[in-house]
Amino acid sequence: MSNQHLQVVPMTQQAVAVYGERSLTAADMRAQVNLIQDVMRSVMFDGTHYGTIPGTKSVSLYKAGAEKLMATFRLAADPEVEDLSEPGEVHYRVKVRIVSPSGVMLGAGLGECSSQEEKYAWRRPICPEEFDATPENRRRIKFSKYQSKVEKQQQIRTNPADVRNTILKMAKKRGLVDAILTVTAASDIFTQDIEDLPEELREQVAEDVRSRARPGAQAVQKTIPEDTPERLALIADMVAVADNGSDAFRDAWKDLSKDRRALIADRMDEFKQHALAADAKSAEGE
Repeated sequence: MSNQHLQVVPMTQQAVAVYGERSLTAADMRAQVNLIQDVMRSVMFDGTHYGTIPGTKSVSLYKAGAEKLMATFRLAADPEVEDLSEPGEVHYRVKVRIVSPSGVMLGAGLGECSSQEEKYAWRRPICPEEFDATPENRRRIKFSKYQSKVEKQQQIRTNPADVRNTILKMAKKRGLVDAILTVTAASDIFTQDIEDLPEELREQVAEDVRSRARPGAQAVQKTIPEDTPERLALIADMVAVADNGSDAFRDAWKDLSKDRRALIADRMDEFKQHALAADAKSAEGE
């Protein structure tokens, strides 16, 4: 056989679009799932590309993570925006089509966002004077519960025009994540939009997930690690950091490995109490 009939074909991981119209085999599906998990371990970072719902093992895919999966499978996004805004409300629905390098549409996702959502409809006043100067029908006192502690907060209405671009970007992000999860069949690895929930609702979601867990899994979750010298030293260190305020504690917690977090996760309420007390003391001194 002459050399002119030889063709060197590089060995690469097949992307979603390569399979064409044929049905995927079990081996194909395992390879795709393995690739996603390998990308998670190798190039994705917890807190940047995905995040874990506190108290559970459910992982939420972020926009940055969706973009990494797009690059992995050589996909492109084609968003279509629908403006559903009304007087006094900014509201967008975005349909995101996912296409292959050859232009074949592989699937789509929907995302929607409105300025009437709690996190966009209200904001903290810059100062007490701004709250007092705001008409009564555009201000409120909000009570919320987080980590079994009731908090009270002054809030005033947000001007919808100030968040118009944010609303559009959020609708597009939600549509993109939905589309990527659908096209890559990664919904069993990631959940979606948990990071968009207010903190007090995230805690409720975590509790709901725990309540649906198997009895054996619940027992494992509730197990408190033994008070080894390493654990006691780490608890003391984190209490000392928390005494410097919430920002310092948050940064230190992010720097801990997953194993070290798990070692002291049951003391989170204690750490937060120290951090909140430090914040309050700092505010009094200003």
